[in-house]
Order: sequence, then structure tokens, then C-alpha cells
Amino acid sequence: MSIEILEEHRCFDGVLKVCRHASQATGTDMRFSAYVPDGDGPFPVVTWLSGLTCTEENFTTKAGAYGTASALKLIVIAPDTSPRGEGVANDEAYDLGQGAGFYIDATEKPWAPHFKMQSYITEDLHAVIAANFPADMSRHGISGHSMGGHGALTLALKRPDLYRSVSAFAPIVSPTRCPWGEKAFTAYLGSDREAWKAHDACLLIEGGAAKGHFDEILVDQGLGDNFLEKELKPELLEEACGKVGQGLTLRRQPGHDHSYYFIQSFMADHLTFHADRLKR
Repeated sequence: MSIEILEEHRCFDGVLKVCRHASQATGTDMRFSAYVPDGDGPFPVVTWLSGLTCTEENFTTKAGAYGTASALKLIVIAPDTSPRGEGVANDEAYDLGQGAGFYIDATEKPWAPHFKMQSYITEDLHAVIAANFPADMSRHGISGHSMGGHGALTLALKRPDLYRSVSAFAPIVSPTRCPWGEKAFTAYLGSDREAWKAHDACLLIEGGAAKGHFDEILVDQGLGDNFLEKELKPELLEEACGKVGQGLTLRRQPGHDHSYYFIQSFMADHLTFHADRLKR
């Protein structure tokens, strides 16, 4: 469970560390950033999952999260989006392979040996944070953007024993019904669409996965997002939550696109949302 600290920076009233460690799940080294506020802790934790093409660096340098995290006394973790390196399968397209792990465990060749991002996030990374930081892992929230919003929603729904709060920015809410998800799931999980259902937030919610676990799910979606109608389809999440009476705050933000300018505009709201639930 040891880590190598690659960078360390004073930031607001806390320290940001960029770390590397060996992952049993992926069979590779993995990187993540960790912001730790000053004090003895243990502190609640929010894990952030980034979107397609991103590494841990995108959130770390662009989200503007750490002033709020410092004030709220939250640890914020941002892992990479996929395994990387020599011998790790890849694809020329931006939406498959390295940078596009989709937070699932692949079962198909050539992806299966390394693309185990569900196990990495919920097992390896979880254990590493618990062992190396003043973290209260019983008070753990999860959030993310786009592909990472899909990951945050589905991992929270599948592992409510690990996560007490969940939010997302412009999430892929139903990857079984959009081109990004169909492409990735066919590659990683095979052509049997029944196997895909366990990784679709809308279908999980309709099946009762959120019941008794999450009082509210917070989602922000920009109305100027180029991917809104074809890939993201937030109305499907509204429909799923409505069918089972799941609390959902879906905020449609006029003029906002899919970028980190959108994310940084509402990051403080999301961290406050998590802090309110994790400190109960």
C-alpha cells in the first residue's frame, strides 16, 4: 500500500500531492492527486473521476476545488482515467483505450488484462488512501464529469457500502443508449447487451439500487454542451429517478459547455453538497 510522491505543493490551507503506486487490479503503476487540508483529521473524502482523454492532471489544475476543500476540511482524490504504459492495450480513437477506461472491469481481449478500473477505484485506490492519508473512509463521497460522471453514479449505486454521497457534472447517464457507451461496452464487455446493464446508472436506479442509500443525487448539466443530446441525455436520468421516487437535483445551466470552465463554476456547490452529507 505504499505510494511514491512525485510532486508536493502548498495550496490554500493544505497540501496537494501527486502520487504513484502499483495497482494489483490493473497490473500497472497508477497516478492520482490528493489534496489534504491542514489538521490532524481524519477527514471526509471526495473522490473525483475525470472524463475521456483526461489524466489526474485535468481536475487537479483546472477544477478550482482546493480553496473550498480547504474551508470544508475535505480530502479530495483525483485518479487517472485508465491504465497506461508499455504493454497496455490502446486504440487510436480518443474514446477507447488509454484515457477511456469507463470505470468498468473489461472482460474482452485485448482489454481484460489491464482495464479493471472499477476494481481499481473501489479496491486498490480505496485501500491506498486509507493507508496513506488522514482519511475517514466511512465518510466518502464520489463525483465526476462526463465518462467520470457515469463512473461516479454507477460505482456509488453498486457500492453504497463505500460511498455515502454522489454527484456528477454532465454525466453519461445511460451508456447502453449512446454512441460513447455502446462503443466502449462492445469493446470491453462484448456484444451481449445484458452484461452492459450492470453499468448503466439509469437502469441501476430503476432497479432500486439507490433506495435507502442516497437522499439526493446532484447533477449539473450545461445547456451549451455539444454532447448534450447525442451522448448525455439527462432526461433519461430524470425519468429513471421519477419512476422510483429517487431524489434528484438536476440543474440545467444556460450557456455552459462541456469544459472545465463549466466545472469550476459549480465545483464549490458540489463539494458543499458532499460535505453536508458526509458530516452528518
